Amino acid sequence: MKPSATREILKVTSQPDMIAFAGGSPAVEAFPTNEVTKLSNEILTENPVSALVYGVSEGYQPLRDTVKAWLSEREGVIGADDEVMITSGGTQVMDLCARVLCSEGDTVICEEPSFVGSLNCFRSHGLKLAGVPIDDDGMNIDALREVVKANSDAKFIYTIPNFQNPGGTTLSLEKRRAMYEIARENDLVIVEDNPYGKLRVAGEDVPSIKSMDSEGIVVYAGSFSKILAPGIRVAYAVIPDRMMAAFTIAKQVSDVHTGVLNQMIVSRWFDEYDVDAHIESIKGVYRRKLNLMCDCLDKYCDGFINYVRPEGGLFIWAKLPDNVNMMDYVKRLLENKVAVVPGNSFMTDDTKECHYIRLNFSTPSDENIEKGVRIMSEVAKEFK
Repeated sequence: MKPSATREILKVTSQPDMIAFAGGSPAVEAFPTNEVTKLSNEILTENPVSALVYGVSEGYQPLRDTVKAWLSEREGVIGADDEVMITSGGTQVMDLCARVLCSEGDTVICEEPSFVGSLNCFRSHGLKLAGVPIDDDGMNIDALREVVKANSDAKFIYTIPNFQNPGGTTLSLEKRRAMYEIARENDLVIVEDNPYGKLRVAGEDVPSIKSMDSEGIVVYAGSFSKILAPGIRVAYAVIPDRMMAAFTIAKQVSDVHTGVLNQMIVSRWFDEYDVDAHIESIKGVYRRKLNLMCDCLDKYCDGFINYVRPEGGLFIWAKLPDNVNMMDYVKRLLENKVAVVPGNSFMTDDTKECHYIRLNFSTPSDENIEKGVRIMSEVAKEFK
C-alpha cells in the first residue's frame, strides 16, 4: 500500500497563500448549511435516541425507500430485482465489491487513468489491476476486448462513466452498450461508479449502464457527497438481489452500519426540501467555475497545456508537452504556491512515464483560479 498522492499533496494546501488545484471537494458555497443545521436540530430535539442507537446494516429504511424511488423516477436505475444499500461514502462500495466479488490475486479491469482512491482500495485486497486507456468519449472498447481476453481471472470492470475522475470524459451511449455486452458475454460484473453524474453543466444526460441491466450484472454506486456535503459520508449502492446477502455480510464486517444520524439528515432533506431544485442551483456554481478555469487555460496556457473540456464533474485532465518532465513541473508549481496532482497517481502502474496533471476547479475561489493558472503559465516558461 502507498499513501494517496492526492491526500499527501492536500497536506501542503493548508500552507498560507497555497492555491489548491489538487483537491476533490465540492464547492463549499454549494453546501446547504442552513438546511443541515435545521434538520440536525429537529432530529436531535424530537427523538435523539433514534439517531444515536445502532442501525441496520443495509441502511435506514426511509432513506433506502427514498433513494429507490428517486432513482426509479429519474434514471430508471432500479430494476425489479435490485436492492439499495446505504454506505459510508462511495469508496466503501468499491471496498464491498472487492470483498464480495473477488478473491486475493484476482484482476479488476479499470479505466486508465482512474480514481486513485478506488485503485488503492482494490490493491489493499491483493487484487491486480488491468488498465484500459480512455478516449475523448471514455474507455477504448477495442482495448477493453483485448484486456478481457488477456485476463481470464478478471471479476469485474470498474468504470466512472460520467465526467471521469481524473479524465473528465463521459462514456458514450454506444460504448456503454458495448461494455455491457462484453461483460455479459464474459461473465463479468460491471461496477458503475457515478458520484459526479448530477453535476452535468453542458450536453445531454446519457442513460446509465445500470438502466440497461437485464441480467443482474451491474452494481451502481452513487453519493450525496457532491450534492449535499462530503463530510456526511452517505452514499448508496444499487445491488442485484442475488448479491445483496453477501454485500450485507461484507458491510457488517466493514463498519456494521453507516451513521444513523447522517442517514436521517439526508432522508429528511428529501422530505422537507426540493432536492432537484438544489441540484439545479449548484450546477450554476460549477458551470461558472469550470468555464472560468477553461477560459483561463485557453488564455494563459495555450500551446503548453491541452485538455478535453468536460461537460460536468470537478476535474480537468491537463496534458503537458511530451518533452516536459511532469514531476519537475509539479514541484515547481508547489514552490510557487500552486498544488496540482501528478497524473501518474491515477495509473495502474504509477512508475510509468506520464505527462498529465489533474486540476480541480470546485475548491479554489474564482480569484485563485485565475491567479493559479497565471502562475502555471509563468512556470511553464521555464520548461520551453
